[in-house]
Amino acid sequence: MQSQRPVLRQVQKLKMTPQLYQAVRLMALPLQDLKTTIEEELEKNPALQVEEDRSTVSLDSLPAREGGEGDGDWFDHSSDTGYSRADAEAASDARRQFIEGALSQPESLQEHLLAQLVLQPIPEEWLRIGELLIHNLDENGFHQEPPEILVSEDGEKELLPKVLALVQGFDPVGVCVKDVRESLLVQINLHPEPHPRAVEVVERWFEQLENQKLREIEKGMRISEAKLREVIAFLRTLDPLPGRSFSRDVTGYVLPDVQVTLHEGEFVIILNDEMIPVLGINPIFEEMTRKKGKDTKTRQFITQNLQDARWFIRTIGQRNETLLKVCRAIVDYQREFFLKGPKYMRPLTLKDIAGEIGVHEATVSRITSSKYMQTEWGIFRLKHFFSNSVAGTGSAGPRFSKEGVKEVIREIIGQEGADAAGAPGAAVSGARAGGLSDQRIVEILAARGISLARRTVAKYRGELAIESSYSRRRT
Repeated sequence: MQSQRPVLRQVQKLKMTPQLYQAVRLMALPLQDLKTTIEEELEKNPALQVEEDRSTVSLDSLPAREGGEGDGDWFDHSSDTGYSRADAEAASDARRQFIEGALSQPESLQEHLLAQLVLQPIPEEWLRIGELLIHNLDENGFHQEPPEILVSEDGEKELLPKVLALVQGFDPVGVCVKDVRESLLVQINLHPEPHPRAVEVVERWFEQLENQKLREIEKGMRISEAKLREVIAFLRTLDPLPGRSFSRDVTGYVLPDVQVTLHEGEFVIILNDEMIPVLGINPIFEEMTRKKGKDTKTRQFITQNLQDARWFIRTIGQRNETLLKVCRAIVDYQREFFLKGPKYMRPLTLKDIAGEIGVHEATVSRITSSKYMQTEWGIFRLKHFFSNSVAGTGSAGPRFSKEGVKEVIREIIGQEGADAAGAPGAAVSGARAGGLSDQRIVEILAARGISLARRTVAKYRGELAIESSYSRRRT
């Protein structure tokens, strides 16, 4: 029978301390999130204070009004039409209207439909069912849940088709439906001059239409290509997603963490730290550490907060220093990109940058996460500059990056119209047909020393959101 007894063993383990965890987290934060974290730390740690905040301007720093002592109305000479000293009451109303207009939200799809519903001369029961249907719509104008489950009583279920038809006729026409096909059918039925065969195409051949199998539709409908094109031209006048015109999606804005500019033949890297306040140690806490007579808990509180404040300041400095080192290494590796443009992107890995600046690959991955760089060619994610290599043909070797090849493909497709109009010979036979095929792009890339399979070209074209040659020819 085995017996149990205590045994001492000495082992080494990597333990994630709170300070180390904080350093790792700050390393990955983008600019806006870093500012929020600093504000939270300032509230939590009284030993930390703001030495300089460059993101705000105090009204006290504004000069006094011309010819005054500084206590007058600064808007006396304002060009704002919403401000007038002649009539205080009118000025107040104008300012209020201006603020209300500035803070107004665009009308949503539900609000637009409900405004039309309440104007209808319908019974109260119809109105209640209509409100349920409208609030059940997504941003496209389609049902989120089956409308049948929204009503429970038998009388309401009998009224449901009538209320559905009523809402479907509201502006925009074609909402309150199940999907794109049903939306198109509603729009065709309510169109003042519909094409006589449009309903047949949508009802019976919608999948083939989506997949551009036009020959199959022509054969099944026994219709000529010219007649089918007339039907398709009519369908293109309809809106497959009618609710999107009332979408409240707000445009997202990117705040670059660094900026790269070319000055007198040399690249200058500027860290965007205007939003980040300059932090320092509260002098009161430093003075309190030199005084004696404090009880143990007070001394521990002061010491701990001072240590946390110094660590936080040092961590932010280390983050900014590492970010600048990584950006300098990226600029050195991708010099051709910054000089000539995106298609000159070189293959680059995290390991290359890590070896250059002497840190671990995980550190490079964290510092480049969710951060952006402003260049002469636009704003790019830092991760954008890391790209796998694409093999070249002959003696060219693997000197092409994936992102660079994608830009070359974009350029080739972008020039196909001009080539078709002006270039002679068989080299543009694909362009003259209306669009370069993927196989033709493969041949052009091979002539430039880039070896790719046709399916790889199709994949890259899809990542660039470029349609196939057949779709480009149709449009």
